[in-house]
Amino acid sequence: MAAALLVGCSAAPGKSAAVGASASSSAGSSEQGRKPNIIYVLTDDLSWNLVRYMPHVQQMSKQGTTFSNYFVTDSLCCPSRSSILTGQYPHNTGVFTNNGDDGGYGAFMKNGDEKKCYAPALQKAGYRTGFMGKYLNGYQPKDASGTGHPYVPPGWNEWDVAGNGYPEFNYDLNENGKVVHYGHDPQDYLTDVVSAKAVSFIGSSAADSKPFMLELATFAPHGPSTPAPRDADSYPGLKAPRSAAYDRLPAQAPKWQADLKPLSDKEKTQIDRKFAKRVRSVQAVDRMIGRLEDVLKEKGLADDTYLVFGSDNGFHMGEHRLRPGKQTAFDTDIRVPMMVTGPDVPAGRTASQLVQNTDLNPTFQQLAGLKPPSAVDGLSLVGLFHGSSPKDWRESVLVEHHHPGTSKGDPDAAPKDSGNPPSYEALRTADSLWVEYADGEREYYDTQADPAELKNLAGSLSDGKEKALHETLTALARCSGSESCRDASRLHQ
Repeated sequence: MAAALLVGCSAAPGKSAAVGASASSSAGSSEQGRKPNIIYVLTDDLSWNLVRYMPHVQQMSKQGTTFSNYFVTDSLCCPSRSSILTGQYPHNTGVFTNNGDDGGYGAFMKNGDEKKCYAPALQKAGYRTGFMGKYLNGYQPKDASGTGHPYVPPGWNEWDVAGNGYPEFNYDLNENGKVVHYGHDPQDYLTDVVSAKAVSFIGSSAADSKPFMLELATFAPHGPSTPAPRDADSYPGLKAPRSAAYDRLPAQAPKWQADLKPLSDKEKTQIDRKFAKRVRSVQAVDRMIGRLEDVLKEKGLADDTYLVFGSDNGFHMGEHRLRPGKQTAFDTDIRVPMMVTGPDVPAGRTASQLVQNTDLNPTFQQLAGLKPPSAVDGLSLVGLFHGSSPKDWRESVLVEHHHPGTSKGDPDAAPKDSGNPPSYEALRTADSLWVEYADGEREYYDTQADPAELKNLAGSLSDGKEKALHETLTALARCSGSESCRDASRLHQ
């Protein structure tokens, strides 16, 4: 079976790489020192409550390793994807929103982040690299470079990327520098187009006998959550989960949330319908994973391939009385699925260490036999992939969110009455969540005793505890480089 691996762009320095895997642990190449292939399936807005409807993803969990504490640096598309590509926190990529001066593809390019991506390094190491689907908010197939010509970023041998692919139909695809339009026919459904191109890429890579790295970034299940025509009538009558936090405000809720009214019957019905659409839209993604596994077996590549599955952020639908959306520090938004299968990956294992999307870049680079650069903020996960439990691991992760300056052209713009937080920085540990808002408010949840995050205990913390949390958060928000950020994650006493 193919192995799965989440993709990231940055890398940790040599010393940090050894934290994720012992010096004697290789990149996981199997047969006769052959470098392993890597496939990364990155979904858009996929939350944990969708996994139960994805049989191939569930099978990956049984045949590989599941990361139960995988967090994103921000529960918003572009900042999260920038962290994946560069291996850095938003304060080092400079990408905090989806558009404007501090967001989107424009900020990514302006800040030189494209040069930090993992693709050029892997390509130089002999890999055939491919990227398909969604890149970054603001990227346009026809003119993404400002030159008037279709633009393909450096480091990619195969580039099949859309701009506005959210509707799944009637979109343009930049296919290696040539813009191709797709219409409304069933065969134009974007997830299926990406799936077919991925199969072709794997086949041609097998013919060339070169290792490959392929990132498949779907637009699903992001709204409007258009399902493939064959799935449009599936799951009739499905309702959104009614978790313990559904339609409930936390005690001592912050101002941005405290005045939210209970969900109306109409809103609950709308949430149920949207959830059902999300479930239908991920059926094509799940089917794509099965297709990838089949072609890897057919080409004799299954034993040499890591297959990684994950998401750029989660999604809330009624939890904490929030209307459908993201951008909060609650686990519904920042804690997302990640499953990995591949060479020497233990079957049925759950890894509980705190890991983050900054870790993908150094992981990919180490799998390719490279020493990740010290400028990345993340740590290689290669050791965790292979079942080890590093002693010198991080103790907390950072989430940093900027309230968008403008909603114009932002596919994730939140309606006024949805519950939309101001700018904040958050510290997530193995058993707690600490949030500092720009307006001075604070939140603290004991996630072990209160997993639904319904009791804000910030007002009852001792001065020493609050000071320790603040100092750790401040250190992480200023860190730069894998060693610096790992040291900053240590909880102050």
